[in-house]
Amino acid sequence: MGIIHFLQIMINSREGTMKKKKKGYGVWLIITIIFSLATLSSLVPQASASKACYLGYYTHCTFTPISTVICLLIVAFACVIRKKKFTVEE
Repeated sequence: MGIIHFLQIMINSREGTMKKKKKGYGVWLIITIIFSLATLSSLVPQASASKACYLGYYTHCTFTPISTVICLLIVAFACVIRKKKFTVEE
C-alpha cells in the first residue's frame, strides 16, 4: 500500500507542470543513452583483453576507471543541456 500511495503523490505533484520538448531534444537523449551504454560496457570483464585495467582485472576497455568517469561526465553534461536548453514549462 505504501508504494501505491507514494506513486499517487508523485503523479499528483507533477500535474500542471508539463514540459514541452523543443526540437533537438531527441538527439541529446540519444547521446545520453549511447554514452550511458558506453559507461556500462567499459566495466564489462573480458578475458581476451590485451592488458589488465587500472583496477586490476581484464575488461572490455583497458582504461576502465578513466573512461568510465569521462563517459559519466559526458552523460551528465548531456542531461543538463537537454533539461536547460530543450525543455520549456507550459
